[in-house]
Amino acid sequence: MRDKLNCVVVGATGMVGQRFLTLLDGHPYFTVTGVAASSRSAGRKYAEVVEGRWKMSTPIPEAVRDMVIMDAANIDEVGAKCDFIFCAVDMPKDEIKALEEAYAKAEIPVISNNSANRWTSDVPMVIPEINADHLEVIESQRKRLGTKRGFIAVKPNCSIQSYVPALTPLRKYGIKQILVTTYQAISGAGKNFETWPEMVDNVIPYIGGEEEKSEKEPLRIWGEVRGGTIVPAKEPVITTQCIRVPVTDGHTAAVFVSFENTPPRETILEEWASFKGLPQMLELPSAPEQFITYHEEDNRPQAKLDRDLYKGMGVSVGRLRPDTIFDYKFVGLSHNTLRGAAGGAVLIAELLYRQGYLD
Repeated sequence: MRDKLNCVVVGATGMVGQRFLTLLDGHPYFTVTGVAASSRSAGRKYAEVVEGRWKMSTPIPEAVRDMVIMDAANIDEVGAKCDFIFCAVDMPKDEIKALEEAYAKAEIPVISNNSANRWTSDVPMVIPEINADHLEVIESQRKRLGTKRGFIAVKPNCSIQSYVPALTPLRKYGIKQILVTTYQAISGAGKNFETWPEMVDNVIPYIGGEEEKSEKEPLRIWGEVRGGTIVPAKEPVITTQCIRVPVTDGHTAAVFVSFENTPPRETILEEWASFKGLPQMLELPSAPEQFITYHEEDNRPQAKLDRDLYKGMGVSVGRLRPDTIFDYKFVGLSHNTLRGAAGGAVLIAELLYRQGYLD
């Protein structure tokens, strides 16, 4: 294992790509040695292309300002610059799937923020604290692709990370039914209030494809590796509604849950307080010290106050109480472009690095 690996951010000009660059600036494991985007941006300096549309609160990292953008479709050029890539492109799903597989077949590991390969049966979709064991399916994926190094690993949908972490340690009590309504920030659509003025003083009760992802992806996270593929869990039953709200960052979830063996409230709080995974045990750079933080105040968690907990990588929970129809209800919150997007992908890469998959 080398001290540091070189990476290229593919899709570097979009909001998630920008977030990748800020998180990787000065990273202890990885060095950004290139940026790539569509052919429209290729051949121009990065700072020139994103001028007027840089959406981060911090400046463009000096290390990438003058980098000349490569064409994301030029796999040989990109591959010559790096050991692996982060992928956050804005393209049709079938084109993303083909592009990511082409990189993997060229022996370039892909850590993807995109949804195109989330349901490819031998591609691990990982929340590192929950299902790090799914990474073992990479061996089968490499056999299918005919590669020695190349593979694809993906991060799940941003909104499920506001409630799946809190439900995971409770599965031992036999979760029967889950009802969730998510209230999702506009950055989840890659926008801010300047570029989406229609969201000011507004709520939109529909996000295309989001409810299907929110109901199905948790079952894949809770599934198991069997016969070289990931087999999703069959239970529990999950139903969701996904609503866009006028918040910059932070997805909030109102969660209702029923159990076969209903635990006491104090037991649930103990489960959340003690829940940790490999990222905490390995002390990975992006891992929050406390994965799940419970807020006792009745008016917490709040996006504005709590989304940046542990540099945006912690999950907040509050308002746990009995329900008249379900057994319990509570509120969850996670930062959608940090834990839910680029930060979650960087954490996956850190885990892959420490476990030798990027050697």
